[in-house]
Amino acid sequence: MADLLIEIIGEEIPARMQAMAAQHFSKAVKATLDDLGVLGKAASVHGMCGPRHLAIYATDIAVTQQDHTLEKRGPRVDAAEQAISGFLASTGLTRDMLTQEDTPKGRFFFARKHMQGNKTQDLLAGCLINILTQFPWPKSQRWGRGQFRWVRPLHRINILFNGKPVDGVLELGNNQILTFGATSCGHYFEFPGNISLIGVASLGEFKNRLAAAHVIIDQQDRIAAIVDGAKELASSVSCVVDEIQLSADVQDIAGLVEMPTVLLGCIESRFMELPSELLQATISKHQKYITLINEHGVFSPYFIVVSNRQTNVMRDKVIMSGNQRVLRSRLSDAEFFWQQDQKKSLDEHLLGLQAVTFYEGLGNLYEKAKRLEKLAADISPFIAGCNQKNASRAGRFSKADLTTALVREYPALQGIIGGYYARRHGENKDVVNAISVHYCPQGPADKVPVEATAKAVALADKIDTLVGFFGIGAKPTGSKDPLALRRAALGVIRIIVDGDLSLPLDTLLQKAAQYYGFAITDKGVLPFIRDRLRVYLREQNMRHDVVAAALVESGSDDLWLMADRARVLGAFLTDGNGASLMAGWRRVNSILSAEEKKENKKLDALTDQNLFNAAEKSLYQALKKVPDSSAQFDFQLMALSQLGSPIDAFFDNVVVNDDNSEVRLNRLGLLAMVREKMLAIVDFAKIEG
Repeated sequence: MADLLIEIIGEEIPARMQAMAAQHFSKAVKATLDDLGVLGKAASVHGMCGPRHLAIYATDIAVTQQDHTLEKRGPRVDAAEQAISGFLASTGLTRDMLTQEDTPKGRFFFARKHMQGNKTQDLLAGCLINILTQFPWPKSQRWGRGQFRWVRPLHRINILFNGKPVDGVLELGNNQILTFGATSCGHYFEFPGNISLIGVASLGEFKNRLAAAHVIIDQQDRIAAIVDGAKELASSVSCVVDEIQLSADVQDIAGLVEMPTVLLGCIESRFMELPSELLQATISKHQKYITLINEHGVFSPYFIVVSNRQTNVMRDKVIMSGNQRVLRSRLSDAEFFWQQDQKKSLDEHLLGLQAVTFYEGLGNLYEKAKRLEKLAADISPFIAGCNQKNASRAGRFSKADLTTALVREYPALQGIIGGYYARRHGENKDVVNAISVHYCPQGPADKVPVEATAKAVALADKIDTLVGFFGIGAKPTGSKDPLALRRAALGVIRIIVDGDLSLPLDTLLQKAAQYYGFAITDKGVLPFIRDRLRVYLREQNMRHDVVAAALVESGSDDLWLMADRARVLGAFLTDGNGASLMAGWRRVNSILSAEEKKENKKLDALTDQNLFNAAEKSLYQALKKVPDSSAQFDFQLMALSQLGSPIDAFFDNVVVNDDNSEVRLNRLGLLAMVREKMLAIVDFAKIEG
């Protein structure tokens, strides 16, 4: 068995594509080796990618394919001579070399060839060329006069099998070729020379040879170096790294450097007057720096730059000076926008929304703001502690920042910047907070508004969006959802369910439709939200059959109540009483289904108490104690749980199919009553197992 090393070297691969490239390359190589039949039982294929290097290192690869027999079935033995001759021509065999065998479809000719296994190294070049030509880059390019496409121009291709080079040529087109070799390259500036790969006998040795030339080829190694270095440097100024920002950005940062070195910078004091979210966006998103948090949990003026050069005191000063200069320029622009925007009042910004289209057929954003002003006020009475006046005012100004220069430059800060401007113009804390977070949650991992007024405005925004797009027929189709309506529906669900809100959603949807000026009847918004609720509950690790059974009231618009029913039912079915009741349900439903199939009609829950024996009377009395649908769900389930023993006693002491037809029908009627009572509370027929 042997090891295989493949390395592709070219110009810089975009950072966002590197992880995908390493993953696909390793999977493609592994699948190819498996198809060749040379992948050992203990084989591993490790993919690596850096700015200029894409590589795999595979172990436990057979040096030679195993010999095998190639079998091909031909025509029937009594087939026309022309068909037999054609089969012989396709196999390269003579007639006396064929065998005849009986099959379920008759007697057929079979051709069998003994194929000697090829040397693995003789197959590798062709296999690699096939992988490269079909590589799924999101974007690719041609260069020179060639036709071959790659993400960036290629410089070298290295293949080594068992430590020895494998010959091969990649044709780029128009007489351009790239000959395979065994020579890697080091860092542009720190080690511009070549690195021989001949004799590399392990993954660790390959990494070490490149590391000696100041190239850390494995992205996970670069990430670890950046994280460790950043944390150590942060502690030197009594800070910690912003873990959320670091986890979101470190992969891209690692894709920009071959040998990371962390350097400490500091924001000029004048810029610390700007909102921390604005500083964060400028530093992390625009500049790819790492932000820090001080010992009090507050945004720190210190930040970390990841350099692509080795540490050198004089050079580090030059690098930081250049980075500080670029950052100063960006923050100066942000500071200018911040100051200019505040020269206008919120009402002036609001009027500017008249020139901004919300969506074709749905008017402009000024009209949307006016709808949110009314809809947030409509929602507020159903949220404990919500101030209706504050909700209305926050709804009115929630979109005002969309015309500001700062949000045009930093779109991700919409809402947040609006909250800052609202505070600067004298709005109270409740209104400011509602404006700041009304876009939340923007995904399954995003936070849900906590304050009552913020919940009202966030719900109004999402309900208005759903009603509007459904009203003009712009619904999600299949897996396509370009308007993010599933995300909006999930936002409505999470605000209601996570916030323990019980509100008349259908009424609010009708109100939203009224403010648009069209009827929502049969537009499908409420069924769409209920379907997303089912998905949401299943993603909370609830059994799909429990969710289906609990949401039997398909016409309900109380999302919190439906979610609570699913949670309560799931817990009920896991305890002893629930399991006992389900056993009784299955016996009852099985008997009734069998009898109804015979009679071809549904059995009615009609009984004559005069025909009851003791076991039947006991079951009947237990049924009478089951509350109607007006009772709380957990109380209903508790009452149902008391049916388990009477049902068991009924089956232990009663023969349902009595010889007396009147008694038999009466007992079936009692079982039908059990079914009716149970299905009125939960659709037990949907529960599996």
